[in-house]
Amino acid sequence: MSATRRTRRTVRAALGASTVALTLLATSACGPDNSPGDSVATGATAAATGSATGPATGTTGLGLPANLDDLKKWKADDWEKWAKDYALPAVAKGYWTLERILSAQPVEPLKPPAPGPGGKPTGQPTTQAPQPTAPATAPATATAQPSVPGQPPADGGVDAPPKTVNAQADPHPYAKNLSVFGKIFFDKPGAQTLAPGKLGQNYVCSGTVVADPAHPGKSNLVWTAGHCAHQGKGSTFNSNIVFIPDFNASGAVSGGKRPTDVTQYAPYGKWDAVNYVTSPVWKAEGGEVGPAAQYDFAILRVKPEEDTGKSLEETVGGALPVWFNAPRDQLSITNYGYPAGPPFDGLELNHCDGGKPSRLAYDPNRPPMLTIGCSMTGGSSGGGWLAAKDGKPALVSNVSVGHDGDQKWQAGPYLDDVAAGLYNFIAKKG
Repeated sequence: MSATRRTRRTVRAALGASTVALTLLATSACGPDNSPGDSVATGATAAATGSATGPATGTTGLGLPANLDDLKKWKADDWEKWAKDYALPAVAKGYWTLERILSAQPVEPLKPPAPGPGGKPTGQPTTQAPQPTAPATAPATATAQPSVPGQPPADGGVDAPPKTVNAQADPHPYAKNLSVFGKIFFDKPGAQTLAPGKLGQNYVCSGTVVADPAHPGKSNLVWTAGHCAHQGKGSTFNSNIVFIPDFNASGAVSGGKRPTDVTQYAPYGKWDAVNYVTSPVWKAEGGEVGPAAQYDFAILRVKPEEDTGKSLEETVGGALPVWFNAPRDQLSITNYGYPAGPPFDGLELNHCDGGKPSRLAYDPNRPPMLTIGCSMTGGSSGGGWLAAKDGKPALVSNVSVGHDGDQKWQAGPYLDDVAAGLYNFIAKKG
C-alpha cells in the first residue's frame, strides 16, 4: 500500500472510530483583524509608494503592513488594533427555525475565471507569474518546483489542476468523531433591510470545531472560510451567525422528513457566534477570487443557544488541532463539508479523499493554496481540510475556491504565521 493511501486511511480511521479521542495541539503565535476598505501592499508596491509608520512595523496609510511579511510579525497589540468589529450582535432566540434552515441558500466557493483563448483565464490580476487556472483538460502531471526560502516560487506556485475526486456521503448515524463538523447559517450584510423577516435571505456554509490553546479541552472555536464570516473589501461582517454541529447526524431530515424535535437534526444544539476574526488580507481585499483567496479563513467564537454550562468541545466530544506551516510534501488531505448545490441537497455530510495537494497561486508573493480534486458544490465553503499529524487528524485548511467544470477541484489557503496569529488572538480573547 502506498504512503499516500496509508495516510488517507489514518485520517479516516481516526475520525470514523467513535473510540478515538480528538486531541489538542497548543500553538504559540501572535495575534487578528481590520476594517473595510484597507489594503495590503506587496513589497514592490510599498517601495514605490513609501509607507507611513505603524504600530510595530511600517504600514500603508490605511494601517496594514506595507509588506505582507510584516503581518506575520504582528504582536498582540497590533492585532488588537484591527479587532474593530470583533463582537457580533446577538442572534434572536428561535430565529433559526427548521424552515429557515432548510431554505438557506448555499454559499458558493469562490469561482476561478473561465479559461479564455489559448487556455488563459480571463478577468484576473496580472502578475509575472503563470496564471493560476489551467484549461479544464490539462493533464494533472505537473509537479511542484523547488523554491528558494523567502522568494516566490520560480514557477509562480501553480500546478496543473488535479483530477476529479467524487465526494462520498458519510452513512447515518454519523460516527461520534464526525461531530466536529457542522453547518454555519447566517445573513449577509443588509439582508434584513432588503427582506425583513422573510425567508430567502439566509445563507449556509460549513465549519469545523477546532481546539482552543488558551482553554484546553473547553474550546468554543469554529474554523471556516473568510467569505462565510465577512463579505470582504468595502463590506462588513455577516449577521445572525449560528453553528449547528453534527447536523442531521441521524438522517432525521433526509428524504423530505420534517421532525418537530430540534434535537433530531441538531443533536448538540445551536451555537450562536458572539465574535469572530478573519484575516486582514481578506477583509481588505476579499469579495471575489484573486490574491485575497490565499488568506480566505476565519474563526468564530460561539456560545450555546440553550446554555448547559459546557463548552462546544465538551458537548460534541472533541476538537481538532490546527497544523500551521504544515510541510506540503507530508500532506494527504481529506476534506469535509455539507454541499448543497446540485446534485447535493445540503442535508448530508460528505468527504473527498483528495490525497496529495497541488498548488494554486494568484499572487506568487503569497503562499500558494492547497488544491485537491473534489466534486463538492456550494454550501461546502469553509469545510475543514484534514491531514494526519503524528497519526492523528489535524486541520490544515478550508474550502475557499471551487471549480465545477470537467475537472472538479477545490482550493484552500495555506495556513501560515498569519493564520497562527489570528488563531492565537481569538483564543486569548475568549
